[in-house]
Amino acid sequence: MVACRQCPRLVAYREEVGHTKVRRFRDWDYWAKPVPGFGDPQARLLIVGLAPAAHGGNRTGRVFTGDRSGDWLYAALYRCGFANRPESVSRDDGLRLTDCYITARVKCAPPANKPLPEEFRRCRPYLVQELQLLKRVRVVVALGKIAFDGYLKACPELGNALPRPLPAFGHGQIHHLPWNVTLISSYHPSQQNTFTGKLTVPMFDAIFSKARDALSP
Repeated sequence: MVACRQCPRLVAYREEVGHTKVRRFRDWDYWAKPVPGFGDPQARLLIVGLAPAAHGGNRTGRVFTGDRSGDWLYAALYRCGFANRPESVSRDDGLRLTDCYITARVKCAPPANKPLPEEFRRCRPYLVQELQLLKRVRVVVALGKIAFDGYLKACPELGNALPRPLPAFGHGQIHHLPWNVTLISSYHPSQQNTFTGKLTVPMFDAIFSKARDALSP
């Protein structure tokens, strides 16, 4: 996956960002490749996001690392006991996840943070493969409607028949899926949501408390 070059627009963008950089990160050697998932391969909790940030995951090479969304996510995971530290700044910062794995629907940073339909389609096999490999997953937290929809679209490729009517996205909604997975939907911790108060720290913490409860015997 890290060697993937299927989407010319994404390849050009991620590499251009890695070349031009921004002033505050001009001393960084940008990753500028598809960003793999991160976490515990035996995880029962899977978190699905949208795509790496241009100067976050695309810079550091780790999903949700080095940007404001990651600050929110890893702090919440730490408070709920899924991470050993509350921040994620680089691939060698010592961060470890327990019983938790994080991935994104699209593996490359997209212009304006908006992948195109064909880019979602080309990247879906990577998410499907992750779902196949993560055999112990029992709870999925989808960060944003795009991630929520992407997870559901990947499930039939694993032989899972979607329920009818389809689960509806809504912050804090819990859906018990027929293949013994609990799907929890959350607003994405983007600055657009956190700066406006659409998503607050207590709201976000409640998502992972629900995930923890769903994993309890």
